[in-house]
Amino acid sequence: MTFHAARMLSAMLAMTAVAGCATNPVTGRSDVVMMSESQEIQLGREEHAKILQEFGRYDDLALQDYVTRVGQRIAAVSHRPQLQYTFTVLDSQDINAFALPGGYVYITRGIMAYLNSEAELVAVLGHEVGHVTARHSVRQQSGAMATGVGATVIGILTGSGDLASVANMAGTALVSGYGRDMELEADSLGAQYLDRLGYDPDAMIDVVRLLKNQESFELQQARIENREPRVYHGVFSTHPDNDTRLKEVVKAAHKVEPNAAAPRPDGRDAYLDRVKGMAFGSSAAQGMVRGSRFYHADMAFTVAFPSAWTIKNLPSKVLGYPAQKDAYLELYAMAMPPNLTPREFLVKNLSGTTLSSAENLQVNGLQGYTAVARDVQLPWGNRGQARFAVVYLNGMAYVFRGATRMAAGFAAADPLFLSSIKTFRRLKDSEFALAEPTHIELVKATPQTRIQGLAQSSPIRPYPAEQLRLLNDLYPDKEPTAGQVLKVVN
Repeated sequence: MTFHAARMLSAMLAMTAVAGCATNPVTGRSDVVMMSESQEIQLGREEHAKILQEFGRYDDLALQDYVTRVGQRIAAVSHRPQLQYTFTVLDSQDINAFALPGGYVYITRGIMAYLNSEAELVAVLGHEVGHVTARHSVRQQSGAMATGVGATVIGILTGSGDLASVANMAGTALVSGYGRDMELEADSLGAQYLDRLGYDPDAMIDVVRLLKNQESFELQQARIENREPRVYHGVFSTHPDNDTRLKEVVKAAHKVEPNAAAPRPDGRDAYLDRVKGMAFGSSAAQGMVRGSRFYHADMAFTVAFPSAWTIKNLPSKVLGYPAQKDAYLELYAMAMPPNLTPREFLVKNLSGTTLSSAENLQVNGLQGYTAVARDVQLPWGNRGQARFAVVYLNGMAYVFRGATRMAAGFAAADPLFLSSIKTFRRLKDSEFALAEPTHIELVKATPQTRIQGLAQSSPIRPYPAEQLRLLNDLYPDKEPTAGQVLKVVN
């Protein structure tokens, strides 16, 4: 977790340009749009800074440079090569990729962990470049404004419910992608760019299969665990399992019929070498969840959430909630204001709110303050009371907020909130190792290598065997072949 103050991306509604027609760079047809190319570029530039603040750039210069080089090769053969493209690996374990207007393209290290070749990376980035070259976000934004639902634009651009509504505890996206036709057009363009760069356009289908395997596994586990599935809402999410239209556009991208005797290179070895050492799950900058406790080495603190609660490590906060999702406790950080006591800080930030049960806190040698606020907005859309607390540590103000969906449940949950708040403390020297992330490593399979054997020593929890199969495109029950280079997690 980066602990930037939680911010929503601006809703991109302040467009005052009069709707007009522009020639689509891909189709050559006229589109009704509400912004010029210069406005599109400016919008992307403004939102780029907010994306970086929300997610953070993954701290691996070699990996960033690699993705940029691959992305710029795609841009050079695209339908809008004159744009200044920016490619960024985001420090997020989410499986996602998206693009902003004007040439800003993002891929998470989360999705990169599950790709297995440079061709598949080109497929994902090419799909997103396709959204840019076809001006899908501009066309979608124009349509949204025309129908009065412009506030959905961020969800459309990123495919992310968390960005569209950070407090959406169920994790369901408010908007899912651009719509079937635009997604298919981006697939077609991505397949064309694969072909132009010498890769097999069928890599687009390979990526869809990988993501569909992810989706199938997640839906199965959600049913077992009686929870909402965290289904991927971004790129390729609109495809059915056996997509005839996708196969048609990919086949059309082949300018030369595939030659079985001389298959196109896929860049597998180069890709695997680049993702070796990449963080898997949370990164050091985000902190680590271990059981019911959260550890953050850079900020040197740890805190425990109630036993059996789910802990969600979001880019701007840590969020805990029970299986019923009828309560939550969140923690985020702000710069500690000068010359304000914890009490003054909390009272100032809750100005205009009636407070009760207020008291000073001594939390493991740290100064803090807590109170219950009446009639505040809750994540479920209703209003009610919430437990707030602030604890000072190393120049930062750590803010807690706990609440329940129903007012009648607050009295029973409030002691849980307070007990968790009081577990906040500095990291001990012996605990810094607990905040270190796991990383992707490579091993070469022998004739005896089996996934179940690798899973026994894997730190991945839960479902290590299934996750290793997903990482290596062996899902649901394939085994590696001798000599195959495998991704494992250590």
